[in-house]
Amino acid sequence: MAGVRLSDLSHQSPVAISLLSTPGRLLPPADSLSAGNAGPWLEQPSAARGAAEAPLCQTSLQSWCGAPGSSSSNMSFSEARSIVPLLLLLAGSCLLDAAKTPAPSKTTEDAKESTENIPALAEMKYNITIKEFSTKAVVRNITLVQPTVLELLCTLDINPSSDGATIEVTWRMGNTTIRDDNATKDEHQNIWSTQYMAEIKNKTQLGNYTCVFKTKQKAEGRFDVRVPEIGGKSKNLISYEGDSVVMSCNSGKYVPLDWVWYTMNGSEEVVINDTLRPEKYQVSPKNLSITKLKVLDLMEKDEGFYWCEAIFLQLGERRGKASLKVLTYMAPLKPFLAIAAEVIILVALIFSYEVYTKKKEPVAEGEKEFEQTEQLKSEDSNGVENSTARHRKV
Repeated sequence: MAGVRLSDLSHQSPVAISLLSTPGRLLPPADSLSAGNAGPWLEQPSAARGAAEAPLCQTSLQSWCGAPGSSSSNMSFSEARSIVPLLLLLAGSCLLDAAKTPAPSKTTEDAKESTENIPALAEMKYNITIKEFSTKAVVRNITLVQPTVLELLCTLDINPSSDGATIEVTWRMGNTTIRDDNATKDEHQNIWSTQYMAEIKNKTQLGNYTCVFKTKQKAEGRFDVRVPEIGGKSKNLISYEGDSVVMSCNSGKYVPLDWVWYTMNGSEEVVINDTLRPEKYQVSPKNLSITKLKVLDLMEKDEGFYWCEAIFLQLGERRGKASLKVLTYMAPLKPFLAIAAEVIILVALIFSYEVYTKKKEPVAEGEKEFEQTEQLKSEDSNGVENSTARHRKV
């Protein structure tokens, strides 16, 4: 401590000098010093004193300063002045050790308490009543949005041609047998019932739960446990370059934990991040049963498939799908241009035919005149020959 020298405290006991020359030690009570037992107390490690550290510091201060009513409180002014450096050293030592004391770690009891704070699984009860034998199972759909304990009850409400009080029943999940049971008969209602408790905590436990009554004719019921279906409007969208388009998905009356939109980049699915590209995508809202994706400033490369994915608490995901086709403004003109091209070609053909026909007409007329001239000549020659023959006969 600054301003305190061992020579200034030479009139103190050897124990006091030892306290000043040994940092990090706590000052013992005065009675322990007077009894000559300060040595072992001073050598005690600070780690072993951790729990009792604050009380010991307080006791040491009270011992040296003197508790009310004790003989130590009647010390003279010079004695009190000589003990002030020791008290300051004691206070600094207590503060230093208190700062080094580690915080208590989390115990097993604390962990149990935090586990107990987790809400219990919801409980729901569903029943299937089989009233006739059939090759098809009686089906009931169950939609879940959070982990749930399901009480599944199958009731056979027909005469199975059995006089026994029980009927063997097999419970299956998918194609795997999960329980063999005996359906008990209710004598008053003449029905047989079987029950199965299914804890649905994650998506691997979703699926078909089937109860099969082992009777002569087939009788079974099936519970289809799944997350909500995803529906949407405008599954196939068509728009033009430069425009914007809005796609939507909904989960009906069920609210998912979150929505995520995907698109295709080549052969790879890519998450659409509207935060990184607000000028291109807008997603709203994200915490309701409906979500909308708005794609701005459409380009030809935006064409393709889009998926909306609803995420349900611990139970997995469900997807909806939409397709987008982006057209250029020349697209509507293509049919007109095709028709115009056909008309032009037709007109060109007609015109060519007319020109060709007009070119052939003078040739045909010349040939016709030539034939007529030849015919006249032949007729004239025939007339001369005939007249000559007549003269000869005369």
